[in-house]
Amino acid sequence: MRIGILSTARINHSILTAASSTDAAEVVAVGSRDLGRALEYAREHGLERAHGSYEALLDDPAVDAVYVSLPNSLHAEWSRRALEAGKHVLCEKPLGRRPDDVERAFEVAAERGLVLMEAFMYRHHPQTHALVQCIASGRIGELRQLRTSFTSTLEDPDDVRLRPELDGGALMDLGCYCVDVARLLAGEPEVVFGRQRLAPTGVDVGFTGVLAFANDVFAEFHCAFDLPAESGLEAIGAAGRVLVREPFTCSDPHLELNGERIDVDDANRYQLQLENFAAAARGDAEPLLGRDDGVAQARTVDALYRSAMTGAGVSL
Repeated sequence: MRIGILSTARINHSILTAASSTDAAEVVAVGSRDLGRALEYAREHGLERAHGSYEALLDDPAVDAVYVSLPNSLHAEWSRRALEAGKHVLCEKPLGRRPDDVERAFEVAAERGLVLMEAFMYRHHPQTHALVQCIASGRIGELRQLRTSFTSTLEDPDDVRLRPELDGGALMDLGCYCVDVARLLAGEPEVVFGRQRLAPTGVDVGFTGVLAFANDVFAEFHCAFDLPAESGLEAIGAAGRVLVREPFTCSDPHLELNGERIDVDDANRYQLQLENFAAAARGDAEPLLGRDDGVAQARTVDALYRSAMTGAGVSL
């Protein structure tokens, strides 16, 4: 699969590194709003072609698929435009804050027979698969409670993640992982509650949420840009608990089941993501994250923001 990268964002490094380690995909082009920047980026990373606009990249017949790493507010729009241009799309998370925009992008993908996948890379790692299997096997009994956290300190006031017009905020950047893993383990929430701590720009620098699922399963999470770096996940059942210390970066992959360490094989989660994406585009596999997952994720995030703004719980 020949991939073109839409933007010169820093996060591209992980995809470039992963592509260099697999035969399933190759990054061949980059698109930027500035041709000079695109040429410089292409030279720096050994890419064959550089385009001075996003439209030019989508028009490149030598590009089979596009990786969208633009700011959050542009994800759904440019994913849809890439699909309309006949390209498969791997879109950096979050695919979108507005469910209707995400739904429309998946409709275009279905109409064109193309793959659209949201890039929650941790979902592809063996540690995540081991966690799902641990809970499904009943080793902690019936699942009752989930607790997750993902925080870091963001000090640059000009960072795009603090700009409301670009759909910045801690929930969109970090909390979306907490929401996604809660949905993975417990299903789709019935009611959500959200509270946010706002920056002067108006975006949430801190967000705390509670998700209520069927069978009285509850998930609590907090995310922030103004707290020391932290991440973790604890799943508590009627007969025990399992702890994952780095659920999203998957560093030192292991589970702690009732205090006992269970090591898990390591792997490059970005490489596994690319290989699944390429296999899905060939028709050899199902995308690990498809339409139902992407739309439900956007609906949950949207509901959390609505709850934070109104002070009331929101039913889904």
